[in-house]
Amino acid sequence: MPLIPVVLWTDALVFLLLVVVALFAVWAARHEHLRAPWRRVVRSRIGVATLVVLLAYAVVGLLDTVHLRLKLDRADASGEVRHAPEVLSLLDLALSGLRERQEKTYSAPFATHLHTKEALDQPDGTVIRDYPRLQHGGAHLADPEHDRAWDIAWRSLVGLIKGLSLWGLLAAGLIGWLARHHGQPFDAVRNRILKGQTQIPWRTALGTLALVLILTFVIGELALKYHVLGTDKVGEDVLYQALKSIRTGLLIGTLTTLIMLPAAILLGIMAGYFRGWIDDLIQYLYTTLNSIPGVLLIAATILMLQVYMSNHADEFASLVERADLRLLFLCLILGVTSWTGLCRLLRGEALKLREIDYVQAAQALGVGHFTIIARHILPNVMHIVLITLVLDFSGLVLAEAVLSYVNIGVDPTMNSWGNMINSARLELARDPIVWWSLAAAFLFMFTLVLAANLFADVVRDAFDPRLRRV
Repeated sequence: MPLIPVVLWTDALVFLLLVVVALFAVWAARHEHLRAPWRRVVRSRIGVATLVVLLAYAVVGLLDTVHLRLKLDRADASGEVRHAPEVLSLLDLALSGLRERQEKTYSAPFATHLHTKEALDQPDGTVIRDYPRLQHGGAHLADPEHDRAWDIAWRSLVGLIKGLSLWGLLAAGLIGWLARHHGQPFDAVRNRILKGQTQIPWRTALGTLALVLILTFVIGELALKYHVLGTDKVGEDVLYQALKSIRTGLLIGTLTTLIMLPAAILLGIMAGYFRGWIDDLIQYLYTTLNSIPGVLLIAATILMLQVYMSNHADEFASLVERADLRLLFLCLILGVTSWTGLCRLLRGEALKLREIDYVQAAQALGVGHFTIIARHILPNVMHIVLITLVLDFSGLVLAEAVLSYVNIGVDPTMNSWGNMINSARLELARDPIVWWSLAAAFLFMFTLVLAANLFADVVRDAFDPRLRRV
């Protein structure tokens, strides 16, 4: 067998989250009160544009979630096939060129020489201080000073052509599918999309997709021969680090939601519906939890986990599994400290809904409490749940960066934007300054958070009944 799959704890939770999302999509498709708001979301130009960007991030994150071990070239003495101890993902295999092309130390974006001077031996025996050539970045150029600009322009043009070609195929396939679905000619559907006369803004979606594909292919073509975002202190490609950090940011935002959602919904609705001593107990629980500083609770949990991992180092087969366990516990503690806000909102809404006539009528007819909650209370608070989830996502992504900056976030061996920012703070004091690690982390994180916030605004406008009436 050439490879064996490896399922980490966070991988299993991601797959569980995908199943939950699929089940919710099937359930929402059967209920008009949920189907109608999502139609308003996909009919918004901002909604579809940000959705394309978020899906691009999600594809990278999913590729980095499928882990495996490769087969070694040599078998052991018994002839049994052995596998490498290193755990890789599909994204690692796809970016093997970036992962394996490691330089000596810092180099600027698109540079052909190192960022710092070194002592170089000359053929005549003399020693001079100069910037040495990179082993991989621009190594194919005979004269970097004159050929680099033309080579970058040519490779960018090639990437542009490839991106536009793939976009053309995808756009033609979409238009053909819409033409068959609506029973209209291909040219008529194409003209309607170009004029922006469709209910779903396909023109905006295709325009955003074209931008994403062009950037992907241009950067991919340039990354074959250059370090597009430079290298860090140990010579690792910064673009590879930024792409690997996408999974960490997405997991912090999504798995924390998966952990906190059941407790927030169950306790919030129970507190508002049953009232009495149940309400008092739940209020006491989340009030006590809110009184504990979240940063101190996270720091204490991470320190206890580090002590456990140090004392039981033989339980972890690789550094990836060790870092994954720390990420899982970080998601758990963030989920424990972030469910109280949604619980409060659901409690207040349940207090109002339990006094509505149809709920009172159901109680008078002897309908069970949990049946009333499932049929009447829960469907009427789903808009609050969805709005809160999409609004909290970007906050959790930023929280990971802040926690990693103060060394209580993810494991230092795991790629994350927080670790990149943490390592870049000392690089800003160098002379010459090393700015590209911080800029890369900021660019990728800013794009994700901005897209998530804009999409959250669209979802809020579509699901909030008060905003719909306005």
